[in-house]
Amino acid sequence: MNANLNESSIEQFALDLFQTLGWEYVFGPDIAPDAENRNAGITRRKSFEDILLFDILERRLKLINPQIPDDAINDAIKTITHLPNQFPNLMANNEAFHRLLTEGIPVTYRKNGEEKGDIVKIIDFEKPKNNEFHAINQFTVIENHINKRPDIVLFVNGIPLVVIELKNPADENATIRSAYNQIQTYKQTIPSLFSYNEMIIISDGLEAKIGSLSAGYDRFTAWKSMDDIYRDAMHCVSILPQLQILIKGLFNKDTFLDFLRFFIVFDKSKAEDESGQTIVKLTKKNCRLSSILCCQ
Repeated sequence: MNANLNESSIEQFALDLFQTLGWEYVFGPDIAPDAENRNAGITRRKSFEDILLFDILERRLKLINPQIPDDAINDAIKTITHLPNQFPNLMANNEAFHRLLTEGIPVTYRKNGEEKGDIVKIIDFEKPKNNEFHAINQFTVIENHINKRPDIVLFVNGIPLVVIELKNPADENATIRSAYNQIQTYKQTIPSLFSYNEMIIISDGLEAKIGSLSAGYDRFTAWKSMDDIYRDAMHCVSILPQLQILIKGLFNKDTFLDFLRFFIVFDKSKAEDESGQTIVKLTKKNCRLSSILCCQ
């Protein structure tokens, strides 16, 4: 990474890394509703409120589920689209989506005069090449008249699964903690984007940490393993930037899909609210695979 760090150079550094791993890069303004030039591979969003990339989602669901009629595919897309409004809070919606992502969407349709039940898979976990992976920067979202623009959003099959917020290490006020705080603002102002979120990355170009939707700042951790770097067996010492280790260690397509499928869990526990009432607290946990892989 260039020694003259700023937020733009960190963003470009990350995007370059994703492209080396086979993620397709898209400049967010090129697919915005007001874009002057149409992106060659993705239809422009009809509205800044659109969170999903519908043409990609439809194309991939049909490819992954060739046995499912188009009407049932459309029903599955409606289920995904309406998900942010299914439950009264973000975490409940997120849990519902994760179940659909990993288990598929139940659908019914008529075949040969009989009603048939089936499952629409959102992601082909067995054949990663059947999925589309996009890294999109400057993806503007407007919700309830509030305009926000996360630095990088990662999409699989047209669904935003990862949000990455970057800060400039040269700015003493733009710390990795401020990146975390920015994510909390996004969750409050554009929650629809986070209904589909599987993980969050925060970085200032020097440090880089991964966390879940419900994680407090102290639960965000560095990723410590990458196949092609030198690692000290006792101390996990690396001379490479944490952001590079995280991206190349986790976002290889096979590794990333395995993480989505097997290493994300939800935990329900009893807690007391401010009034002293007992409530059920829902927590999302990204298992610390970095700790498993590093220094084993």
